[in-house]
Amino acid sequence: MAAKKWTVCSMLFLSTLFSPTLKAFESPLIVGHRGACGYRPEHTIASYELAIKMGADYIEPDLVMTKDGVLMARHENEISGTTNVAEIFPDRKTTKKVDGKEITGWFIEDFTLKEIKTLKAKERLEFRDHSFDGKFDVPTFKEILAFVKKQKRKVGVYVETKHPTYFQSIGLPLETALVKELTAQGFNKKNSPVFIQSFELANLKQIKKLTSLPLIYLIDDPELIPFDHVASGDKRTYQDMVKPESLKELSATVYGIGPYKRYIVPANDKGEMQPPTTLIQDAHALGLKVHPYTFRSEAQYLLKDYQGDPQKEYLQFFELGVDGLFSDFADQAVLAKQTFLKNKKAGAKK
Repeated sequence: MAAKKWTVCSMLFLSTLFSPTLKAFESPLIVGHRGACGYRPEHTIASYELAIKMGADYIEPDLVMTKDGVLMARHENEISGTTNVAEIFPDRKTTKKVDGKEITGWFIEDFTLKEIKTLKAKERLEFRDHSFDGKFDVPTFKEILAFVKKQKRKVGVYVETKHPTYFQSIGLPLETALVKELTAQGFNKKNSPVFIQSFELANLKQIKKLTSLPLIYLIDDPELIPFDHVASGDKRTYQDMVKPESLKELSATVYGIGPYKRYIVPANDKGEMQPPTTLIQDAHALGLKVHPYTFRSEAQYLLKDYQGDPQKEYLQFFELGVDGLFSDFADQAVLAKQTFLKNKKAGAKK
């Protein structure tokens, strides 16, 4: 999931001034987005470990696949932004078309597991801490699951399949490999703490045939057309997919939705908050959970109304009724959750 930049102009089809009740859930889930990637290089065991220590309920591995069919945790299949691959394999740079876009770089599907294990992870964003660059390797999904099983408290994995239509097109389908690994590690049971998410509904429909684990449909920028839609000739955008009739269609396949947070609290082009939409209400009416993304503490990611205080944003979304959320800073999300639950308990006693 990436940072988004769009405004309330895209959201006019949704009604506003929704005042939700707090009965939609008991306690919102905190998902460590790519681990605790506000503090450590994303998708490393160190990042996941820190998120767990900070109290995250789930950690989020984004999955891509190597040339020899091994699932690994990277946000993109182009890996030069998060590893030192350009230094180790300078001659492997190439240009590919991924989800309809030409991208130049180094792609994980061109490397074997053995080659990927020679790389080291690095911080993706310039303004974040780079003192851990070069210290951690790129974990396999198997390694992540083994790590989670060793934890002293129950922690879940919130898996995302990246570019599934693309990986199918190059003969490296993610779906069967994902469920096979979950099964092998004991995570494909009725009560296993696992969510599987994707920006492509076709991918989730395939996975639904393989497992009964809960599925989450991710919702990207409103003007974009999901790539599985592009491949099938479906002209519906993500904006179309949050309309009530589409949510009803989604409810036949998924357990919930993962919208970018501006679908819930829009902003104008000045970064000023607009009234909340009815998306949470519409989803809950169909039995769908709502897990928005992504919450970050840096000032450039916060609306002016929060006055530089990320706690205000978390508390607003908890009060609006989200069932969980993704954060780069799990400690901040957990702190806000504690405050919210304390306030809710105090209010119930009055």
